[in-house]
Amino acid sequence: MDASEDCGCTDPATTPMPYVAPVSERHRVLIIGGGTAGICVAARLARLGQKGVAILEPSERHYYQPLWTLVGAGEARVEDTVRDEADLIPRGVKWLKDAAEEVDPVRQEVRTRGGLRVGYDFLVVAPGIQLDWDKVRGLRDALETEHVSSNYDVRLAPKTWRMLQAFKGGTALFTHPATPVKCAGAPQKIMYLAADHFRRTGILERSRVVFGSGAKAIFGVQPFARVLEDVVKRYGIQTHFGHDLVAVDGARREATFETMRDGQKTRVTLGYDLLHVTPPQSAPDFIRNSPLTSREGACSGWVRADKHTLQHPVFPNVFALGDASDLPTSRTGAAIRKQAPVLVRNLRDVMAGRAPTARYDGYASCPLTTGYGKLLLAEFDYDGKPTPSFPLIDTMQERRDMWLMKKYGLPQLYWKGMLRGRA
Repeated sequence: MDASEDCGCTDPATTPMPYVAPVSERHRVLIIGGGTAGICVAARLARLGQKGVAILEPSERHYYQPLWTLVGAGEARVEDTVRDEADLIPRGVKWLKDAAEEVDPVRQEVRTRGGLRVGYDFLVVAPGIQLDWDKVRGLRDALETEHVSSNYDVRLAPKTWRMLQAFKGGTALFTHPATPVKCAGAPQKIMYLAADHFRRTGILERSRVVFGSGAKAIFGVQPFARVLEDVVKRYGIQTHFGHDLVAVDGARREATFETMRDGQKTRVTLGYDLLHVTPPQSAPDFIRNSPLTSREGACSGWVRADKHTLQHPVFPNVFALGDASDLPTSRTGAAIRKQAPVLVRNLRDVMAGRAPTARYDGYASCPLTTGYGKLLLAEFDYDGKPTPSFPLIDTMQERRDMWLMKKYGLPQLYWKGMLRGRA
């Protein structure tokens, strides 16, 4: 599965349509979230014949997000990234078309936006991650201008491609927030494709491509970071690490970053002619305010889960996976592909009164598009050790076959394999 973003995002434009029930209901297994993680778990449970499973999900559309990078680069269509949620709910699984508002793990109950109280015996928490656009001052207004876009919104990804086509030179600025994000590689994928597009159209020499990143380095796993450092040099990209975007002035075409200098926080403003923003991201509010999260440290606000068994350390009938969990690995669809079977096996063990036996090793991967027809497939585990899935080829270099896999093979694996509980 494409290790890029957590692929199953819900439709940001859809108004939730609450499921109407005269009384509260109870389910053997309740899954919060009908994105990649929730559907993968539900599909595997359904294939095992598990009864009494329900999914709590408000959106009527389901998106395969990894292709949004290619939409923004003119290599894919938005229409190819969407399916009806109803077509993906496994047979025998009940769909509660509503949104979670509060989780009470002591009473084993979830309260919904539509006023429903849903009880459960076992809970799987997989609500995904939320985009915090308003944490960057002026960003929403700037996105209304013709010079600012973001592939993290399905409505804006086509705009990114229009901006690249209209760009005639100047400063093209790409950002990465200091917060965790869906696929840590995604903010730079579009940057490489943009730089390659500028090269192919003959304007790279009069363009200044800049990466303003809140991260400390180009990539967290060294063998792949070295390859990406060469890609940065190839395109002449200027990198500014430890720079977290805090404000955008769309009228003046200026982006302001917060950074540390001489032990003091300071602000740096950069002008731009084209700006691609990756917004700050966090667990949904109802998760951050729930007893399921950590209150201190780097994992504050995320659902707690044992990094190997995916079981909550305080509430043993609760499991978590995907972007809202505190698992110390990249938030990618490929990670979910490996997490889902481990969670299902351990959930079934606990339901049967046994201790969890399956273990997740932290596998994640990120297919990094480094140019048109070029892709670096970064696969790694909790220890940052490369874990290649293709032993007969060298995936430590940019490859055309991996590009074709991302563009054509992985979407089919997603729709027909992962979401059906077969891969």
